[in-house]
Amino acid sequence: MIRTVRSFALVGVAPEPVRVEVSIRRGTPGIHATGLTARAARASAERIRASAAALGLRVPGLRITVNLAPADLPKDGAAWDLPIAVGILGQEPARDEARRRWDGTALIGEIGLDGSLRPVRGVLAIALRSAVEPAVRTLVVPEANLPEAAGATGVRVLGAPDLPAVLAFLATGRPLTPAPAPPDRADDGDLPDLSDVRGQQSAKRALEIAASGGHHLLLSGEPGAGKTMLARRLPGLLPPLSPTRCLETAAIHGVAGRLPPGARPVRRPPFRAPHHSVSPAALLGGGAVPRPGEVSLAHNGVLFLDELPEFRPATLDALRAPLEEGVVRVARARFAVAFPARFQLVAAMNPCPCGYRTAGSDACTCDEGQVRRYVGRVSGPLADRFDLRLEVPAVAWRDLRPSRAPAADTAAARFRVAEARDRAERRNGRILDRARDAAPLNAALPARALPSACRMEAGAERVLGQAAERHGLSARGVHRVLRVARTIADLAGRERISAGHVAEALHYRGRSPGGGG
Repeated sequence: MIRTVRSFALVGVAPEPVRVEVSIRRGTPGIHATGLTARAARASAERIRASAAALGLRVPGLRITVNLAPADLPKDGAAWDLPIAVGILGQEPARDEARRRWDGTALIGEIGLDGSLRPVRGVLAIALRSAVEPAVRTLVVPEANLPEAAGATGVRVLGAPDLPAVLAFLATGRPLTPAPAPPDRADDGDLPDLSDVRGQQSAKRALEIAASGGHHLLLSGEPGAGKTMLARRLPGLLPPLSPTRCLETAAIHGVAGRLPPGARPVRRPPFRAPHHSVSPAALLGGGAVPRPGEVSLAHNGVLFLDELPEFRPATLDALRAPLEEGVVRVARARFAVAFPARFQLVAAMNPCPCGYRTAGSDACTCDEGQVRRYVGRVSGPLADRFDLRLEVPAVAWRDLRPSRAPAADTAAARFRVAEARDRAERRNGRILDRARDAAPLNAALPARALPSACRMEAGAERVLGQAAERHGLSARGVHRVLRVARTIADLAGRERISAGHVAEALHYRGRSPGGGG
Protein backbone atom coordinates (compact mmCIF):
# COMPACT_ATOMS: atom_id res chain seq x y z
CA MET A 1 0.00 0.00 0.00
CA ILE A 2 1.37 3.41 -0.99
CA ARG A 3 -0.04 6.73 0.25
CA THR A 4 0.99 10.14 -1.05
CA VAL A 5 0.82 13.37 0.96
CA ARG A 6 1.63 16.82 -0.40
CA SER A 7 4.09 19.18 1.24
CA PHE A 8 6.76 21.77 0.41
CA ALA A 9 10.53 22.14 0.83
CA LEU A 10 12.21 25.50 1.41
CA VAL A 11 15.07 26.14 -1.01
CA GLY A 12 16.31 29.55 0.05
CA VAL A 13 13.11 31.60 0.14
CA ALA A 14 11.48 29.69 -2.72
CA PRO A 15 9.34 26.71 -1.58
CA GLU A 16 9.20 23.75 -3.95
CA PRO A 17 6.41 21.12 -3.96
CA VAL A 18 7.32 17.74 -2.49
CA ARG A 19 5.46 14.43 -2.60
CA VAL A 20 5.74 12.45 0.63
CA GLU A 21 5.29 8.82 -0.44
CA VAL A 22 4.67 6.22 2.28
CA SER A 23 4.89 2.51 1.54
CA ILE A 24 3.63 0.03 4.19
CA ARG A 25 4.40 -3.62 3.44
CA ARG A 26 5.52 -6.89 4.97
CA GLY A 27 9.08 -6.95 6.25
CA THR A 28 11.24 -6.06 9.20
CA PRO A 29 9.29 -3.50 11.28
CA GLY A 30 10.70 0.02 11.20
CA ILE A 31 10.43 3.47 9.64
CA HIS A 32 13.01 4.10 6.91
CA ALA A 33 13.17 7.51 5.19
CA THR A 34 14.84 8.45 1.92
CA GLY A 35 15.25 11.98 0.65
CA LEU A 36 15.92 13.33 4.17
CA THR A 37 19.23 13.71 5.95
CA ALA A 38 19.96 10.72 8.19
CA ARG A 39 19.76 12.80 11.37
CA ALA A 40 16.41 14.40 10.41
CA ALA A 41 14.98 11.01 9.40
CA ARG A 42 15.88 9.38 12.73
CA ALA A 43 14.55 12.31 14.76
CA SER A 44 11.27 12.43 12.82
CA ALA A 45 10.68 8.68 13.21
CA GLU A 46 11.21 8.85 16.98
CA ARG A 47 8.85 11.83 17.38
CA ILE A 48 6.14 10.10 15.36
CA ARG A 49 6.41 6.87 17.37
CA ALA A 50 6.33 8.72 20.71
CA SER A 51 3.40 10.97 19.74
CA ALA A 52 1.41 8.01 18.38
CA ALA A 53 1.89 6.13 21.65
CA ALA A 54 0.82 9.19 23.67
CA LEU A 55 -2.34 9.55 21.55
CA GLY A 56 -3.23 5.86 21.61
CA LEU A 57 -2.63 5.49 17.87
CA ARG A 58 -1.03 2.38 16.43
CA VAL A 59 1.98 2.53 14.14
CA PRO A 60 1.74 -0.52 11.84
CA GLY A 61 4.18 -3.24 12.86
CA LEU A 62 5.38 -3.54 9.26
CA ARG A 63 8.20 -2.16 7.13
CA ILE A 64 7.42 1.52 6.48
CA THR A 65 9.39 3.30 3.76
CA VAL A 66 9.04 7.07 3.42
CA ASN A 67 10.30 8.78 0.28
CA LEU A 68 10.40 12.56 -0.18
CA ALA A 69 10.40 13.29 -3.91
CA PRO A 70 12.14 14.83 -5.71
CA ALA A 71 15.11 13.40 -3.82
CA ASP A 72 17.63 15.97 -5.12
CA LEU A 73 15.97 18.88 -3.27
CA PRO A 74 17.74 19.72 0.02
CA LYS A 75 15.50 18.79 2.96
CA ASP A 76 16.11 19.03 6.67
CA GLY A 77 14.38 20.03 9.86
CA ALA A 78 11.25 18.92 11.69
CA ALA A 79 8.59 20.36 9.36
CA TRP A 80 8.18 16.95 7.70
CA ASP A 81 6.78 15.32 10.84
CA LEU A 82 3.13 16.09 10.01
CA PRO A 83 2.98 14.87 6.39
CA ILE A 84 4.98 11.72 7.27
CA ALA A 85 2.78 10.99 10.30
CA VAL A 86 -0.41 11.45 8.25
CA GLY A 87 0.95 9.13 5.58
CA ILE A 88 1.62 6.47 8.22
CA LEU A 89 -1.38 6.91 10.54
CA GLY A 90 -4.05 8.37 8.27
CA GLN A 91 -6.99 6.29 7.07
CA GLU A 92 -7.24 5.57 3.37
CA PRO A 93 -10.06 7.82 2.03
CA ALA A 94 -13.17 5.72 1.40
CA ARG A 95 -15.38 8.36 -0.23
CA ASP A 96 -14.83 10.67 -3.19
CA GLU A 97 -15.22 13.75 -0.98
CA ALA A 98 -12.53 12.51 1.43
CA ARG A 99 -10.28 11.54 -1.50
CA ARG A 100 -10.55 15.06 -3.00
CA ARG A 101 -9.78 16.58 0.41
CA TRP A 102 -6.74 14.32 0.84
CA ASP A 103 -5.42 14.96 -2.67
CA GLY A 104 -5.92 18.74 -2.50
CA THR A 105 -4.36 19.33 0.92
CA ALA A 106 -0.70 20.10 1.67
CA LEU A 107 0.66 19.64 5.19
CA ILE A 108 3.58 21.07 7.13
CA GLY A 109 4.39 21.07 10.84
CA GLU A 110 6.51 19.68 13.66
CA ILE A 111 4.93 17.14 16.02
CA GLY A 112 5.60 17.23 19.75
CA LEU A 113 5.88 14.05 21.82
CA ASP A 114 2.33 14.64 23.05
CA GLY A 115 0.95 14.93 19.49
CA SER A 116 0.65 18.72 19.51
CA LEU A 117 1.75 20.71 16.47
CA ARG A 118 4.57 23.18 16.91
CA PRO A 119 5.35 26.16 14.65
CA VAL A 120 7.84 25.89 11.81
CA ARG A 121 9.54 28.55 9.72
CA GLY A 122 8.56 29.72 6.24
CA VAL A 123 4.78 29.20 6.47
CA LEU A 124 3.89 32.44 4.66
CA ALA A 125 6.29 31.70 1.81
CA ILE A 126 4.79 28.21 1.53
CA ALA A 127 1.26 29.61 1.56
CA LEU A 128 2.11 32.03 -1.26
CA ARG A 129 3.65 29.17 -3.26
CA SER A 130 0.63 26.94 -2.57
CA ALA A 131 -1.62 29.57 -4.12
CA VAL A 132 -0.04 29.01 -7.55
CA GLU A 133 0.15 25.22 -7.27
CA PRO A 134 -2.93 23.93 -9.19
CA ALA A 135 -3.25 20.69 -7.22
CA VAL A 136 -3.23 22.38 -3.79
CA ARG A 137 -6.47 23.92 -2.53
CA THR A 138 -5.82 23.78 1.24
CA LEU A 139 -2.69 24.20 3.35
CA VAL A 140 -2.76 22.86 6.92
CA VAL A 141 -0.20 24.32 9.35
CA PRO A 142 0.26 24.49 13.14
CA GLU A 143 -2.16 26.93 14.77
CA ALA A 144 0.73 29.05 16.07
CA ASN A 145 1.73 29.78 12.45
CA LEU A 146 -1.72 31.06 11.39
CA PRO A 147 -1.05 34.77 12.06
CA GLU A 148 2.04 34.57 9.83
CA ALA A 149 -0.11 33.37 6.92
CA ALA A 150 -2.50 36.34 7.20
CA GLY A 151 -3.00 37.91 3.79
CA ALA A 152 -2.13 34.89 1.67
CA THR A 153 -4.78 34.59 -1.03
CA GLY A 154 -5.58 31.90 -3.58
CA VAL A 155 -5.33 29.04 -1.07
CA ARG A 156 -7.24 28.16 2.08
CA VAL A 157 -4.85 28.16 5.06
CA LEU A 158 -6.08 26.25 8.11
CA GLY A 159 -4.47 25.79 11.51
CA ALA A 160 -4.56 22.61 13.59
CA PRO A 161 -3.68 22.26 17.29
CA ASP A 162 -2.57 18.62 17.11
CA LEU A 163 -2.24 15.50 14.97
CA PRO A 164 -5.72 14.07 15.76
CA ALA A 165 -7.34 17.29 14.50
CA VAL A 166 -5.54 16.91 11.16
CA LEU A 167 -6.52 13.24 10.84
CA ALA A 168 -10.15 14.11 11.63
CA PHE A 169 -10.17 16.93 9.07
CA LEU A 170 -8.86 14.67 6.31
CA ALA A 171 -11.21 11.79 7.17
CA THR A 172 -14.45 13.64 7.96
CA GLY A 173 -13.91 17.31 7.10
CA ARG A 174 -14.06 18.40 10.76
CA PRO A 175 -13.43 22.19 10.71
CA LEU A 176 -10.02 23.67 11.49
CA THR A 177 -9.15 27.28 12.39
CA PRO A 178 -8.81 29.60 9.34
CA ALA A 179 -6.04 32.19 8.97
CA PRO A 180 -6.88 35.73 10.20
CA ALA A 181 -7.31 38.73 7.94
CA PRO A 182 -4.21 40.81 7.09
CA PRO A 183 -3.57 44.18 8.79
CA ASP A 184 -5.23 47.06 6.94
CA ARG A 185 -2.81 49.74 8.07
CA ALA A 186 0.71 50.25 9.39
CA ASP A 187 1.18 50.42 13.14
CA ASP A 188 3.86 53.08 13.55
CA GLY A 189 2.89 54.57 16.88
CA ASP A 190 6.12 53.53 18.60
CA LEU A 191 8.52 54.67 15.87
CA PRO A 192 11.10 57.25 17.03
CA ASP A 193 10.08 60.76 15.98
CA LEU A 194 12.16 63.27 14.05
CA SER A 195 11.29 65.99 16.57
CA ASP A 196 13.57 64.26 19.07
CA VAL A 197 16.58 65.39 17.03
CA ARG A 198 17.55 68.96 17.92
CA GLY A 199 19.17 71.12 15.26
CA GLN A 200 20.79 69.27 12.32
CA GLN A 201 18.51 70.89 9.74
CA SER A 202 20.83 70.00 6.88
CA ALA A 203 20.96 66.35 7.98
CA LYS A 204 17.16 66.22 8.31
CA ARG A 205 16.88 67.63 4.81
CA ALA A 206 19.21 64.92 3.52
CA LEU A 207 17.16 62.30 5.35
CA GLU A 208 14.00 63.58 3.68
CA ILE A 209 15.65 63.47 0.24
CA ALA A 210 16.91 59.95 0.89
CA ALA A 211 13.43 58.79 1.95
CA SER A 212 11.77 60.42 -1.06
CA GLY A 213 14.04 58.92 -3.69
CA GLY A 214 15.30 55.72 -2.06
CA HIS A 215 18.88 57.04 -2.08
CA HIS A 216 21.73 55.53 -0.06
CA LEU A 217 22.99 57.90 2.66
CA LEU A 218 26.35 58.22 4.45
CA LEU A 219 26.58 60.37 7.60
CA SER A 220 29.99 61.40 8.92
CA GLY A 221 30.62 63.33 12.12
CA GLU A 222 32.03 63.30 15.62
CA PRO A 223 30.52 61.11 18.38
CA GLY A 224 27.30 62.47 19.86
CA ALA A 225 26.33 64.55 16.83
CA GLY A 226 23.14 62.52 16.29
CA LYS A 227 24.06 60.28 13.34
CA THR A 228 22.46 57.16 14.81
CA MET A 229 19.38 59.09 15.97
CA LEU A 230 18.87 60.40 12.45
CA ALA A 231 19.30 57.00 10.82
CA ARG A 232 16.83 55.33 13.16
CA ARG A 233 14.19 57.88 12.21
CA LEU A 234 14.33 57.12 8.50
CA PRO A 235 11.78 54.24 8.62
CA GLY A 236 9.23 56.65 10.09
CA LEU A 237 9.49 58.82 6.97
CA LEU A 238 8.81 55.92 4.61
CA PRO A 239 5.25 55.09 3.51
CA PRO A 240 3.69 51.76 4.53
CA LEU A 241 4.53 48.79 2.32
CA SER A 242 2.01 47.83 -0.32
CA PRO A 243 0.14 44.56 0.40
CA THR A 244 2.33 42.70 -2.10
CA ARG A 245 5.60 43.97 -0.63
CA CYS A 246 4.31 43.45 2.90
CA LEU A 247 3.77 39.74 2.23
CA GLU A 248 7.07 39.46 0.36
CA THR A 249 8.96 40.98 3.30
CA ALA A 250 7.16 38.90 5.93
CA ALA A 251 7.82 35.72 3.92
CA ILE A 252 11.58 36.39 4.03
CA HIS A 253 11.49 36.96 7.80
CA GLY A 254 9.46 33.77 8.21
CA VAL A 255 11.94 31.70 6.20
CA ALA A 256 14.77 33.13 8.31
CA GLY A 257 12.91 32.14 11.49
CA ARG A 258 12.74 35.77 12.65
CA LEU A 259 8.96 35.99 13.11
CA PRO A 260 8.01 35.33 16.75
CA PRO A 261 5.08 32.95 17.38
CA GLY A 262 1.79 34.70 16.73
CA ALA A 263 3.37 37.52 14.70
CA ARG A 264 1.41 38.86 11.73
CA PRO A 265 2.78 40.56 8.61
CA VAL A 266 3.19 44.29 9.25
CA ARG A 267 3.21 47.07 6.68
CA ARG A 268 6.04 48.96 8.35
CA PRO A 269 9.29 48.85 6.31
CA PRO A 270 11.91 46.72 8.09
CA PHE A 271 14.93 48.30 9.76
CA ARG A 272 18.03 46.19 10.35
CA ALA A 273 21.15 47.37 12.19
CA PRO A 274 23.73 44.56 12.49
CA HIS A 275 26.77 45.01 14.72
CA HIS A 276 30.08 45.65 12.98
CA SER A 277 31.34 42.22 14.12
CA VAL A 278 28.76 40.49 11.88
CA SER A 279 30.14 37.69 9.72
CA PRO A 280 29.75 37.72 5.92
CA ALA A 281 27.32 34.77 6.10
CA ALA A 282 25.17 36.52 8.72
CA LEU A 283 25.15 39.75 6.71
CA LEU A 284 24.63 38.31 3.22
CA GLY A 285 23.05 34.92 3.96
CA GLY A 286 24.37 31.39 3.79
CA GLY A 287 25.10 28.43 6.01
CA ALA A 288 24.94 24.67 5.45
CA VAL A 289 21.20 25.09 4.88
CA PRO A 290 21.23 28.64 3.44
CA ARG A 291 19.06 31.21 5.19
CA PRO A 292 18.58 34.91 4.45
CA GLY A 293 21.07 37.33 6.00
CA GLU A 294 20.65 40.87 7.28
CA VAL A 295 20.59 42.42 3.81
CA SER A 296 17.61 40.22 2.87
CA LEU A 297 15.88 40.88 6.18
CA ALA A 298 16.16 44.58 5.20
CA HIS A 299 14.49 43.91 1.82
CA ASN A 300 11.93 46.68 1.09
CA GLY A 301 13.33 48.61 4.05
CA VAL A 302 16.50 50.07 5.55
CA LEU A 303 19.89 48.54 6.36
CA PHE A 304 21.83 50.68 8.83
CA LEU A 305 25.58 50.13 9.27
CA ASP A 306 26.86 52.10 12.25
CA GLU A 307 30.62 52.63 12.66
CA LEU A 308 31.08 51.74 8.98
CA PRO A 309 34.92 51.49 8.95
CA GLU A 310 34.79 48.97 11.82
CA PHE A 311 33.19 46.38 9.53
CA ARG A 312 35.60 44.01 7.83
CA PRO A 313 36.60 45.44 4.43
CA ALA A 314 35.82 42.13 2.69
CA THR A 315 32.34 42.13 4.24
CA LEU A 316 31.67 45.69 3.09
CA ASP A 317 32.89 45.02 -0.45
CA ALA A 318 30.55 42.02 -0.65
CA LEU A 319 27.67 44.52 -0.43
CA ARG A 320 28.47 46.00 -3.82
CA ALA A 321 26.73 43.28 -5.85
CA PRO A 322 23.48 43.29 -3.80
CA LEU A 323 23.39 47.10 -3.98
CA GLU A 324 23.51 46.96 -7.78
CA GLU A 325 21.46 43.82 -8.47
CA GLY A 326 19.02 43.75 -5.53
CA VAL A 327 19.71 40.06 -4.93
CA VAL A 328 22.19 37.87 -3.02
CA ARG A 329 23.29 34.65 -4.72
CA VAL A 330 24.55 31.78 -2.57
CA ALA A 331 26.08 28.82 -4.41
CA ARG A 332 26.64 25.38 -2.93
CA ALA A 333 27.90 22.14 -4.48
CA ARG A 334 24.38 20.70 -4.85
CA PHE A 335 22.30 23.81 -5.40
CA ALA A 336 22.25 27.58 -5.66
CA VAL A 337 19.74 29.98 -4.09
CA ALA A 338 18.94 33.65 -4.56
CA PHE A 339 17.73 35.88 -1.70
CA PRO A 340 15.95 39.18 -2.45
CA ALA A 341 17.98 42.15 -1.17
CA ARG A 342 16.60 45.43 -2.46
CA PHE A 343 17.22 47.75 0.48
CA GLN A 344 18.14 51.34 1.27
CA LEU A 345 21.60 51.60 2.80
CA VAL A 346 22.30 54.16 5.52
CA ALA A 347 25.73 54.25 7.16
CA ALA A 348 27.40 56.33 9.84
CA MET A 349 31.09 56.85 10.61
CA ASN A 350 33.49 59.07 12.47
CA PRO A 351 35.90 61.28 10.53
CA CYS A 352 38.91 59.59 12.19
CA PRO A 353 39.66 56.86 14.78
CA CYS A 354 39.22 59.16 17.78
CA GLY A 355 36.21 60.81 16.17
CA TYR A 356 37.08 64.47 16.80
CA ARG A 357 38.96 65.53 13.68
CA THR A 358 36.25 68.04 12.71
CA ALA A 359 35.93 69.46 16.24
CA GLY A 360 39.18 71.38 16.08
CA SER A 361 42.91 70.71 15.83
CA ASP A 362 43.38 70.41 19.61
CA ALA A 363 40.60 67.86 20.05
CA CYS A 364 41.86 65.26 17.55
CA THR A 365 44.67 62.92 18.62
CA CYS A 366 45.07 61.12 15.27
CA ASP A 367 47.93 61.62 12.81
CA GLU A 368 47.41 61.72 9.05
CA GLY A 369 48.45 58.09 8.59
CA GLN A 370 45.87 56.87 11.08
CA VAL A 371 43.16 58.92 9.40
CA ARG A 372 44.04 57.59 5.94
CA ARG A 373 44.05 53.98 7.14
CA TYR A 374 40.76 54.44 8.98
CA VAL A 375 38.95 56.10 6.10
CA GLY A 376 40.57 53.70 3.62
CA ARG A 377 38.73 50.77 5.18
CA VAL A 378 35.71 51.99 3.18
CA SER A 379 36.71 51.30 -0.40
CA GLY A 380 36.16 53.85 -3.13
CA PRO A 381 33.73 51.65 -5.11
CA LEU A 382 31.52 51.19 -2.03
CA ALA A 383 31.70 54.88 -1.09
CA ASP A 384 30.63 55.71 -4.63
CA ARG A 385 27.34 53.83 -4.06
CA PHE A 386 26.21 56.52 -1.60
CA ASP A 387 24.17 59.16 -3.45
CA LEU A 388 24.17 61.45 -0.39
CA ARG A 389 27.29 62.02 1.72
CA LEU A 390 26.88 64.49 4.53
CA GLU A 391 29.06 65.79 7.33
CA VAL A 392 27.03 66.05 10.56
CA PRO A 393 28.42 68.76 12.89
CA ALA A 394 28.10 68.82 16.67
CA VAL A 395 24.81 70.27 17.93
CA ALA A 396 25.08 73.88 19.10
CA TRP A 397 23.84 74.89 22.57
CA ARG A 398 21.19 77.18 21.13
CA ASP A 399 19.53 74.10 19.61
CA LEU A 400 19.81 72.07 22.82
CA ARG A 401 18.21 74.64 25.15
CA PRO A 402 15.18 73.12 26.95
CA SER A 403 13.23 76.30 26.23
CA ARG A 404 13.66 75.95 22.47
CA ALA A 405 10.49 74.96 20.64
CA PRO A 406 10.37 71.37 19.32
CA ALA A 407 11.41 70.85 15.72
CA ALA A 408 9.12 69.61 12.95
CA ASP A 409 7.89 66.08 13.62
CA THR A 410 7.95 62.93 11.53
CA ALA A 411 4.32 63.24 10.42
CA ALA A 412 4.95 66.49 8.50
CA ALA A 413 8.08 65.12 6.84
CA ARG A 414 6.32 61.85 6.00
CA PHE A 415 3.59 63.80 4.22
CA ARG A 416 6.15 65.60 2.04
CA VAL A 417 7.93 62.32 1.32
CA ALA A 418 4.67 60.63 0.33
CA GLU A 419 3.82 63.43 -2.09
CA ALA A 420 7.28 63.33 -3.69
CA ARG A 421 7.19 59.53 -3.99
CA ASP A 422 3.73 59.59 -5.51
CA ARG A 423 4.85 62.15 -8.08
CA ALA A 424 7.97 60.11 -8.93
CA GLU A 425 6.20 56.76 -9.15
CA ARG A 426 3.50 58.09 -11.48
CA ARG A 427 6.10 59.70 -13.76
CA ASN A 428 8.55 56.80 -13.69
CA GLY A 429 5.81 54.25 -14.25
CA ARG A 430 4.60 56.22 -17.27
CA ILE A 431 8.11 56.52 -18.73
CA LEU A 432 8.92 52.84 -18.24
CA ASP A 433 5.38 51.68 -19.09
CA ARG A 434 5.05 49.77 -15.81
CA ALA A 435 2.37 49.35 -13.17
CA ARG A 436 2.50 51.88 -10.37
CA ASP A 437 3.44 49.33 -7.70
CA ALA A 438 6.39 48.19 -9.81
CA ALA A 439 7.61 51.66 -10.82
CA PRO A 440 11.09 52.28 -9.40
CA LEU A 441 11.99 55.20 -7.20
CA ASN A 442 14.37 57.80 -8.55
CA ALA A 443 17.44 56.08 -7.07
CA ALA A 444 16.70 52.95 -9.11
CA LEU A 445 15.92 54.64 -12.42
CA PRO A 446 17.81 52.90 -15.25
CA ALA A 447 20.19 55.07 -17.28
CA ARG A 448 18.01 54.81 -20.37
CA ALA A 449 15.14 56.53 -18.53
CA LEU A 450 17.16 59.50 -17.26
CA PRO A 451 16.79 61.74 -20.37
CA SER A 452 12.98 61.51 -20.09
CA ALA A 453 12.71 61.56 -16.30
CA CYS A 454 15.34 64.23 -15.62
CA ARG A 455 14.43 67.09 -17.93
CA MET A 456 16.50 70.12 -16.96
CA GLU A 457 16.37 73.84 -17.39
CA ALA A 458 19.23 75.35 -19.41
CA GLY A 459 20.97 76.72 -16.33
CA ALA A 460 20.82 73.33 -14.60
CA GLU A 461 22.54 71.56 -17.46
CA ARG A 462 25.29 74.17 -17.49
CA VAL A 463 25.91 73.80 -13.72
CA LEU A 464 26.09 70.01 -14.01
CA GLY A 465 28.45 70.19 -16.99
CA GLN A 466 30.82 72.56 -15.22
CA ALA A 467 30.87 70.38 -12.10
CA ALA A 468 31.51 67.24 -14.14
CA GLU A 469 34.52 68.83 -15.85
CA ARG A 470 35.91 70.54 -12.75
CA HIS A 471 35.63 67.52 -10.43
CA GLY A 472 36.10 64.78 -13.01
CA LEU A 473 32.77 63.08 -12.33
CA SER A 474 32.42 59.64 -13.90
CA ALA A 475 29.37 58.70 -15.94
CA ARG A 476 27.97 56.89 -12.91
CA GLY A 477 28.65 59.97 -10.75
CA VAL A 478 26.79 62.23 -13.18
CA HIS A 479 23.83 59.83 -13.21
CA ARG A 480 23.69 59.73 -9.42
CA VAL A 481 23.71 63.53 -9.22
CA LEU A 482 20.88 63.60 -11.76
CA ARG A 483 18.78 61.14 -9.74
CA VAL A 484 19.25 63.11 -6.52
CA ALA A 485 18.41 66.38 -8.31
CA ARG A 486 15.28 64.71 -9.70
CA THR A 487 14.21 63.83 -6.14
CA ILE A 488 14.88 67.37 -4.89
CA ALA A 489 12.73 68.72 -7.72
CA ASP A 490 9.96 66.26 -6.80
CA LEU A 491 10.03 67.51 -3.21
CA ALA A 492 9.65 71.04 -4.55
CA GLY A 493 6.79 70.00 -6.85
CA ARG A 494 8.73 70.99 -9.96
CA GLU A 495 8.53 69.15 -13.27
CA ARG A 496 11.92 70.32 -14.53
CA ILE A 497 15.21 70.28 -12.63
CA SER A 498 16.58 73.74 -11.90
CA ALA A 499 20.15 74.91 -11.32
CA GLY A 500 19.44 75.12 -7.59
CA HIS A 501 18.34 71.49 -7.50
CA VAL A 502 21.56 70.41 -9.23
CA ALA A 503 23.68 72.56 -6.90
CA GLU A 504 22.09 70.98 -3.83
CA ALA A 505 22.63 67.49 -5.26
CA LEU A 506 26.29 68.33 -5.94
CA HIS A 507 26.64 69.59 -2.37
CA TYR A 508 25.67 66.15 -1.03
CA ARG A 509 27.97 64.46 -3.55
CA GLY A 510 31.02 66.59 -2.92
CA ARG A 511 32.35 65.18 0.37
CA SER A 512 34.33 61.95 0.51
CA PRO A 513 34.03 59.61 3.54
CA GLY A 514 35.67 61.00 6.62
CA GLY A 515 35.38 64.64 5.74
CA GLY A 516 38.82 65.80 4.62
CA GLY A 517 40.39 62.32 4.83
